[in-house]
Amino acid sequence: MLEKSLGLMFFLKQPRNYAGGEMYIYLKVTVDGVSKDLSVNRSWEPCRWNSKGNRASGNKEDARVLNDYLGVLQNKAYEARKHLIDRGKVVTASYCRTALRC
Repeated sequence: MLEKSLGLMFFLKQPRNYAGGEMYIYLKVTVDGVSKDLSVNRSWEPCRWNSKGNRASGNKEDARVLNDYLGVLQNKAYEARKHLIDRGKVVTASYCRTALRC
């Protein structure tokens, strides 16, 4: 069976020598227990991050824009998975991560 489970999770990653302020946002792509992390090239305040929802919290414009961007990345990951399944290829976390970098 070529169809494999795909898990996506956005999280904040603390930079080295963190003294407060914004943290980098990463996407963890997991396929059948193998995970790869990918930076989404955005940063966000930890106090305004909903870790259960894996999104920015609040209704301000900046939170809506960020959540829309994260939604686009999520859709691209699912499209990459569908692309592989349609062509009979094996779905891997590395391929999904590579597809999101473009």
